[in-house]
Amino acid sequence: MASKMMNGSHSMEEMKKNVTVGGGVEDVYGEDSATEDQLITPWTVSVASGYTLLRDPHHNKGLAFTEKERDAHYLRGLLPPAILTQELQEKRVMHNLRQYKVPLQRYMAMMDLQERNEKLFYKLLIDNVEELLPIVYTPTVGEACQKYGSIFRRPQGLYISLKEKGKILEVLKNWPERNIQVIVVTDGERILGLGDLGCQGMGIPVGKLSLYTALGGLRPSACLPVTIDVGTNNKQLLNDEFYIGLKQKRATGQEYAELVDEFMTAVKQNYGEKVLTQFEDFANHNAFELLAKYSPTHLVFNDDIQGTASVVLAGLLAALKLVGGTLADHKFLFLGAGEAGTGIAELIALEISKQIEAPIEETRKKIWLVDSQGLIVSSRKESLQHFKKPWAHEHEPVKELLDAVKAIKPTVLIGSSGVGKTFTKEVVEAMASFNEKPLILALSNPTSQSECTAEEAYTWSEGRAIFASGSPFDPVEYNGKVFVPGQANNAYIFPGFGLGLIISGAIRVHDDLLLAASEALAAQVKQENFNKGLIYPPFSNIRKISAHIAAKVAAKAYELGLASRLPRPKDLVQYAESCMYSPVYRCYR
Repeated sequence: MASKMMNGSHSMEEMKKNVTVGGGVEDVYGEDSATEDQLITPWTVSVASGYTLLRDPHHNKGLAFTEKERDAHYLRGLLPPAILTQELQEKRVMHNLRQYKVPLQRYMAMMDLQERNEKLFYKLLIDNVEELLPIVYTPTVGEACQKYGSIFRRPQGLYISLKEKGKILEVLKNWPERNIQVIVVTDGERILGLGDLGCQGMGIPVGKLSLYTALGGLRPSACLPVTIDVGTNNKQLLNDEFYIGLKQKRATGQEYAELVDEFMTAVKQNYGEKVLTQFEDFANHNAFELLAKYSPTHLVFNDDIQGTASVVLAGLLAALKLVGGTLADHKFLFLGAGEAGTGIAELIALEISKQIEAPIEETRKKIWLVDSQGLIVSSRKESLQHFKKPWAHEHEPVKELLDAVKAIKPTVLIGSSGVGKTFTKEVVEAMASFNEKPLILALSNPTSQSECTAEEAYTWSEGRAIFASGSPFDPVEYNGKVFVPGQANNAYIFPGFGLGLIISGAIRVHDDLLLAASEALAAQVKQENFNKGLIYPPFSNIRKISAHIAAKVAAKAYELGLASRLPRPKDLVQYAESCMYSPVYRCYR
């Protein structure tokens, strides 16, 4: 024991006598005089002034602190003398960001800014949304998740692993913010089209919630990113010394179900009935089960199933202005029958059912799906997963996509397979051979997994295709005409959808709310957008679009008796806009 109490040539007794360190500051808590193996208490003082204020991302304004604020908050000498406006700071950061040629470097610079100066981060994102959206979200966020272990700096959300089983409520209480309105949670098993990234999937909830704030106006403090870590089956990560998650194979079955159930119960217990839990990037088998299990008891939303469906339906409704007819007049063929494909298909069938007042079993027959085994037909019904069974129609088996296109003759081709280069020249040419304006949606992310590029779609269809994709593509010039490809990005829907649920105090999500969101987004596409071949409005106007979506979703929630915030505001669009977070600097007393 005596040897343990020695620190170099001094004993603890000698050190205790000398309780002052350089500059005569007392070592009040004994931290400096403690040996390496002695336990100490991490005392802290949280007063928003001086150095503490500059280290607090919620309140830090950097060089924008005025002379008066520098005096009042003990900042003299801690900052250079120049005073810059927020606009000038924004200009400087954008200039610096544009110097980086590698998107991941821009992503890291943006994350650093978010951790340093939250308001400036959101001001930047709102004012430059079209330029920065691909950086903070798809496609760059996919690469960020792949390298999350190497670029991890400080936690930006809650990590709930199997180690926390039985203590999840306590873990939620560790989060500093109490009034949480939206939780985005992933288990990292199916990150974009990149597969199982385990604990490193945290980049997705963090990215989604930054869009909830920038595009939907939710307060950053009301957002909580969560990763549920049950292990990973990714061998590369398991062998990576820098991997930040549990180094074990994925837990499944009862062990997995119990952990998620404890989490969902704790969320409701800690944050109440009206907190929105958004499931993100769960594998197909879990995604459908979790949504079905918790929809009746919690306010839950799966962006991959429902958000994707809603944004694609909006694009289809808008595209009718270009291709003519009603939704019921069209025939749809999907490549990919996972959570995105079947989710979109179901919402299309629901909308047609609502429009022509026919049973959904009937309207589903206008929609065909192709999975890895070929066209989903009734002779395959016994071997199909439950979520594919409604799409098994009478037809002889067809193995290849090209043959399915020729047999079904769809007017709309939708890719949600997660497999790139599957809309080949032959497939697009076949679509163009029996459609004057073939509607082609290549939705898989990131860009490398897109079923075809914008250039391929326009070139192979001789400039007749109406094209939209999941990842962004640059405008394409073909035969002297410039085509601007639309992006069927979920960011059009989920921020406004979430805002609508929150301003109405909704307690459950109903399919009619998703239809309302789709119709609201489609209504925002103007003639000048159609003239360029666009079926989505520009992102530069996204906050106004989100307010309109929120208003329509809230109106439907009130109509269905799902809203708990009473009385209902007279003007819901105005109310939605008034509830939005503003990242403009405030003056401090």
